[in-house]
Amino acid sequence: MTTAAQARSLGARQAMEQLNADASQFHIWLRTEANAPAQRPWFRETGLAASGRVAAGRVGAAQLKPLAHHWRWREIGPYLDRIAEIARNADVSPIEFAERQQFLLTNPGLGGRLQVTSTMRCAVSIYNPGDVAPVHIHTPNASRTILSENGGYTTIEGERCVAARGDLILTPNGTWHDHGNDGADPVVWIDVLDFPLMEFLDCVWLDEHYPGAIEGNARAQAVTQSDGYSQRLYGKGGLMPAFTPNRRGFGLGTSPMFHYRGADVRAALDDLRSEAPDPYDAVTLRFVNPVTGASVFPTLDYRAMLLRPGEATRFKRETAGTLYQVIEGSGTTEVSGQTFEWERNDIFVVPGFAWRRHSNRGAADAVLYAISDWPLLEKIGQYRAQGRLEDDSVVELAP
Repeated sequence: MTTAAQARSLGARQAMEQLNADASQFHIWLRTEANAPAQRPWFRETGLAASGRVAAGRVGAAQLKPLAHHWRWREIGPYLDRIAEIARNADVSPIEFAERQQFLLTNPGLGGRLQVTSTMRCAVSIYNPGDVAPVHIHTPNASRTILSENGGYTTIEGERCVAARGDLILTPNGTWHDHGNDGADPVVWIDVLDFPLMEFLDCVWLDEHYPGAIEGNARAQAVTQSDGYSQRLYGKGGLMPAFTPNRRGFGLGTSPMFHYRGADVRAALDDLRSEAPDPYDAVTLRFVNPVTGASVFPTLDYRAMLLRPGEATRFKRETAGTLYQVIEGSGTTEVSGQTFEWERNDIFVVPGFAWRRHSNRGAADAVLYAISDWPLLEKIGQYRAQGRLEDDSVVELAP
């Protein structure tokens, strides 16, 4: 380009920027640069550092990307004790004005948004003896993973699920549910929701006007199903009841089985401990919708992973983001050039496109629960995974 042409180009750019400044009062932006892709092709970058780097320029750089991050229980856990102490001594319970007694995890790459990945929100809740979250219904799909030995209860569509450590309790979109603690000690659990996705789609709403019978002043729904209802109907592998509609609540494509017991999950992993593991995911079980065999939610997939003593996986990366919860044991995960030394109750996130490898260097088993958004990406044709072989070459993996 000639010097005169460069000057004309610079003048046009400046003129456009000035015009843009004027236009900003009307909340519009005049394009002043090429619409470059938001990120570089992750699958071309074969190094172990973070992949899918954000492109330069206003268009690309405006994108927020979740980062790999590790929340250590020894650092975040004490805040639950403080919340519980405030709740015990306050004239008004935080549940009254904040709806929950919890803290939410924020990914440092997402600018303070209340989410851990682009599609997932994660909170850690504590309920003192006698606490009840009133019955409500909402559009986001949600789950709670129980961390305390006594996990309180969640009543969903008339089924009271009394929980223990390691249990996974689902509250699919369109199901009436309430939570509480009728034990003698505080209970703690991890809440995960696809809230950011629903928020992006302008599809978030909540209703507290329960149409059925209410028990007590705490506005809990009446229990209409006997204990263990989900397990009796859907807890026998390979068998499905043919005398019910197999749909609970108004949500579509969600699991009618609400309560997955941690003791059952652990026993199932133990039964498989002598099997040859997947080289990238070790011995892993999926929590599935027993009616369809699909993920428990159309948007999120849940898995339990067993890492035996001395076991390490190979490096893998995928377009889906994954949130991990440490149920048992300790170990390390290498991701995006970082090493997370995790232990019981820790939580960490592996964003999409990032290489990760798990290791258990200890003398005891390690059990991780993993939640990812691969069902969503698969539905829109964007799920893809790669692995590294022993010679460090990169191979495509089947979804």
